[in-house]
Amino acid sequence: MLGRDESGALWVFGYGSLIWNPGFPWAERRAARLSGFRRAFCLRSIRYRGTPEAPGLVLALAARQGAECRGLVYRVAPDHADDAHAYLREREMVTDAYHETVQELEVEGRAPVRALAYVIDEGHPQYTDLSPAGQAEVILRARGPAGSNRDYLHNTVAHLRDLGLPDPELEALDLRVRALAGEAQA
Repeated sequence: MLGRDESGALWVFGYGSLIWNPGFPWAERRAARLSGFRRAFCLRSIRYRGTPEAPGLVLALAARQGAECRGLVYRVAPDHADDAHAYLREREMVTDAYHETVQELEVEGRAPVRALAYVIDEGHPQYTDLSPAGQAEVILRARGPAGSNRDYLHNTVAHLRDLGLPDPELEALDLRVRALAGEAQA
């Protein structure tokens, strides 16, 4: 099964909201790096941080040569792995905008692992490639059932910073959105 090791544990890579809201029980969590992908606000959110009428933007992994994405890898114990995987499919595959993949991660303090990672389908209608200014305009205004798009951005930036995994592109976008909103810098 996808993302399982020889013990039956499920490994999951978190690069956005899974960092601060995994939604499943985990037995171990470590900093990890995925090569060949970048974290990007390239998925129009019509369910969580926006609506079909006014989409927001959420993060996705986009394949890019030479890129890397730092985040967290979770190990889910075998007795919780099936439930966690079902939960993740329901959460991440709601509009089939992602490919469910297994990627090899470099993991802090241990050998590399093969983990479940959700990668954007760049042929999907929800994929977008906006400039940072365009992203900021959408994020500033968007709101969905899970809350404001600004909160999603702010939470992700704050948690990455707290974990010692700052993302300069997200930091710059956060500052841009805060300036547009007239908010104080974090």
